[in-house]
Amino acid sequence: MCAAGRRWGRRQRALLWAVLLAAWEAAWGQLRYSVPEEMPKGSFVGDVAKDLGLQLTEIHNNAVRVVSESTTQYFALHGKTGHLVTAERIDREQLCRLVEKCVLRCELIVEGQMQVYRIEVEITDVNDNAPSFRQAEKELRLSETTALGSRFPLAQAHDPDSGQNSLQSYELSGDEHFSLAVQAGPGGDQRPELVLAKALDREEAAFHELVLRAMDGGDPARTGTARIRVTVLDANDNAPVFSQAEYTVRVPEDVPVGSVLVTVTATDADEVLNGQVKYSFHKISDRASELFNLDSETGEIIVKDNLDFEEISSHELEVQAHDGGELSDTARVMIAVTDVNDNVPKISVRSALNEISEDAPAETVVALLHVQDRDSGANGEVRCSLGKNVPFRLEKSYEDYYRVVTARELDREQVSEYNVTVRAADGGSPSLQSSAVVALRVLDVNDNAPVFAEERYSARLAENNAAGALVLTVRATDADWGQNARVRYRLAEGRVRGAPLSSYVSVQAETGALYALRSLDYEQVRELQLCVQAEDGGAPALSSNVSVRLQIVDENDNAPQVLYPPAAAAAAWSGVELAPRWSEAGALVAKVVAVDADAGQNAWLSYELAKATEPGLFRVGPHSGEVRTARSPLARDAARHSLVVLVRDHGRPALSATATLSVVLAESVAELLAELGGAAHEAAAPGEPAASLTRWLVLAVAAVSCLFVAFLLLLLALRLRRCHRRQLLPPDGGASRGVPVSHFVGIDGVRAFLRSYSHDVSLTADSRKSHLRFSAASCCDTLPARPPPDEPAPLLGDEDPATVLPTDSVPDPGVSLT
Repeated sequence: MCAAGRRWGRRQRALLWAVLLAAWEAAWGQLRYSVPEEMPKGSFVGDVAKDLGLQLTEIHNNAVRVVSESTTQYFALHGKTGHLVTAERIDREQLCRLVEKCVLRCELIVEGQMQVYRIEVEITDVNDNAPSFRQAEKELRLSETTALGSRFPLAQAHDPDSGQNSLQSYELSGDEHFSLAVQAGPGGDQRPELVLAKALDREEAAFHELVLRAMDGGDPARTGTARIRVTVLDANDNAPVFSQAEYTVRVPEDVPVGSVLVTVTATDADEVLNGQVKYSFHKISDRASELFNLDSETGEIIVKDNLDFEEISSHELEVQAHDGGELSDTARVMIAVTDVNDNVPKISVRSALNEISEDAPAETVVALLHVQDRDSGANGEVRCSLGKNVPFRLEKSYEDYYRVVTARELDREQVSEYNVTVRAADGGSPSLQSSAVVALRVLDVNDNAPVFAEERYSARLAENNAAGALVLTVRATDADWGQNARVRYRLAEGRVRGAPLSSYVSVQAETGALYALRSLDYEQVRELQLCVQAEDGGAPALSSNVSVRLQIVDENDNAPQVLYPPAAAAAAWSGVELAPRWSEAGALVAKVVAVDADAGQNAWLSYELAKATEPGLFRVGPHSGEVRTARSPLARDAARHSLVVLVRDHGRPALSATATLSVVLAESVAELLAELGGAAHEAAAPGEPAASLTRWLVLAVAAVSCLFVAFLLLLLALRLRRCHRRQLLPPDGGASRGVPVSHFVGIDGVRAFLRSYSHDVSLTADSRKSHLRFSAASCCDTLPARPPPDEPAPLLGDEDPATVLPTDSVPDPGVSLT
């Protein structure tokens, strides 16, 4: 009971150690399995998914695959279970002829993780091969004088199986004259020898038939046989003897076919037939028999096929020399094949990305490479490198595996595709090199906002444009690609004169063309400031803005507008201006005032006299519009004059307007009233009585005269009061105060004051519409409280009274009658 418990504990500990070993190997990226040879295709090898913790979905999506260096893929991954299974029938003897432990290696590549796991599968032997002899029949020639106990080497049997299934023993049957002895060779192999146990007698038996049987240790055991025929001859005293018991030769693997590697030599002291020595291979492997040939006459070992150090680095042969009497000797030949740098490093791309996002972080694995050089020593030492000026670097991953990782972030706008060249060079002399290219396309990320071609845009658009007229086109480009580079335009919100900006202009979303939606008027809107936004199609979208200044260009679409004289719809005389007959040349008669709603050159106005009753009497200032006398009026000049003034702008084509002025030349107020009455009578409508108009005119003149007389009386009263105060107060010899005396110099002084005191009298044919208006500007001049004491000025001055005009006949240029 206790013994059973101890056995159970040992089994548990062994199982625990096995689990721990498998976990440790899996952690280090290496798995070990074993499978017997000759298993059918699809046989279970190991549960890779469980051992590595892989998800079955990854296997279903072909994100996990098995690769190996050999041309034949012996293992595969079951897509549904995640098991490692055999992909071909495996023959251990074919794969590992000279290797005691047969191990096949493969790699498991996890695409998504760019991870590699090494898998080693040991192929265990099954007893599927029987021992065999190279020669099924062997003939020996022995002299009847051969001494008892003489030994004669026999051909060895060969069993490609290993371990217990390999060759284990020999048996000899058939004759009592001979026995079998088995010697252990230097490599632990068994060498059968034929031992003479009983003296030979040719007269008794000239031939002896023997059977040599070789047996392995399989269950059941397999056997192979060879027949030996011994011929008894007359006496042969001497056996051949090799000059060396062992021959050693070193030869490079690139030795030409047909080259002699070594010559073995044996001598025999006998004469004639018994002294002739011939050579043959006594022990040689199947592969060595394909590579070497032995000249039976000369003993030269010749290369008959290309040697390969990477396949077999050494060969052990046994050469037998025998004479005509079948006496023999053996020698061992050791052929060491030295490595030559004849293998170029091989780069295999185990896994690689085709695309990578430009915002992928540094150290992102883009390719997994396997680099191998079959040479040995310095010839097999491989150095890997990448091309210059690439944002990648090479890292050693696992044994002969390398990873290509990003050294920094990528920028698709600078380089959109990479052909990463990986170079491998061995340490041979001369060095052999190879390369592999990993093609990688950089995927775009929306990391660039649209950029306008100009920092700001400006355009000029003539007013009165057609609705839908193209103003300008803004253009923005995006350095990204695809949808991220698709730019759309839109107008920022805004208002113009209380209306939305979008009612004035619009932008085409795809092209960036800016259109005017309505006809624009310079006199209403002279400039539009708007903002256009360009937005790409990324997620999230990036945008940028640009300001657009739209200037409305003025056109000459407004004719000048005459402000003065105002237009009169019912009267033939739109305005009456008074000009004294004694006016000098250049005296101001009237001024035409006009404006133009346009701007610039279109608003520059010029004036010219288009029509006049007396052409040479008046002139018009071309820029001021002032109507002045061109000469002094003559007695023969008519009293009433009609002037038509043309006001023209400087647009193209020019627009114009006219103003009509009526000028009355008069010597006195009575003459002025008479002329005005006649003009009013002529302007009256048919059937309207002229008496009403005259009555209103008389009343207006009477009112003006009364005001004038009242003003004179007020002026006289103020003068008398000032004189009275001077008599009461002592004279002020100091500074003079008040208004200079020039304001009060006789009748001319009064006239000058009246000129500064302007008033308008509006007279029309319709007496109900006539009125008298005092302008506010007429009150700008006021009389001083008293004249300066040192300059007493008479009220009327010292002029001749005869030269003073009566009150009702004083022409006042400051009076404007319309």
